[in-house]
Amino acid sequence: MSENHRITIQKFPFSESQFLQRVKNDTTFTYGKEEELAMCKTIIGCIDLTTLEGTDNTEKVTKLCETAVSFRDDKRGIPATASVCVYPRFVALAKSKLQGTGVKVASVAGAFPAGQLPIELKVAEVSYAVAQGADEIDMVISRGAFLEGRYQEVYDEICAIRKACEGKILKVILETGELQTPQNIFRASQLAIHAGADFLKTSTGKIAVNATPEAFWVMMFAIRQHFHDHGKRVGIKVAGGVSTPEQAYTYLHIWRQNMGKEWLTPELFRVGTSRLAGKLSEKIQEIFL
Repeated sequence: MSENHRITIQKFPFSESQFLQRVKNDTTFTYGKEEELAMCKTIIGCIDLTTLEGTDNTEKVTKLCETAVSFRDDKRGIPATASVCVYPRFVALAKSKLQGTGVKVASVAGAFPAGQLPIELKVAEVSYAVAQGADEIDMVISRGAFLEGRYQEVYDEICAIRKACEGKILKVILETGELQTPQNIFRASQLAIHAGADFLKTSTGKIAVNATPEAFWVMMFAIRQHFHDHGKRVGIKVAGGVSTPEQAYTYLHIWRQNMGKEWLTPELFRVGTSRLAGKLSEKIQEIFL
């Protein structure tokens, strides 16, 4: 790291067998109807309702915003989603549609999903999204640079984007499916945290291997270690392939089991998805019936 930002990168402290056993332990659990209902409500309130497709348009983004708010049912204690997540060009539209609802507007920016642009252009896109009204920025690290061992470059890019969205929530996407090993995920997590990430995020949802409980667990462990060493809370966002309530319960359980219930809030736990909220709502209706 640079002289002004020298940090210590720790090694992942578990053997493969130890690590996999811990993941197995944290993904083996049971729950009754009351707990399932509580999980459904919690997860809906932690969702970044997302559309990131080439076919996105005004009508689709407007509908997304309406859907995000439609889940709110104060009588049953069901919240709206935490945010909607869109491309930068739709931020102003989403901001106007969600005004006064409490639902935030998140924007991917910084050459999402590949990250293959010079840092000046990445920063320009982030600055544009902020100027359009984004409350939160989801950026992706340069995996090519990381896998070549150019950690300083990765760290400096995150710092530059952190500066460009000062005062906003920054979620740093590691794209764990491309990082290959728990050690790499652990190292990338530490780089992102030290560079100023408010959240670590698993995936873009645009590659073959997206979120997995194993990758999520490594990121969680890095967050827990940093909190233990420095007292700073960093959140986590699981995204990519989380399409069923049961999958979401697993990630919630890992987080709650290791971090405690006080970490299970939209300020520290998010789920990026386009379909899950509707399925959770249907599950709630089944339980109430």
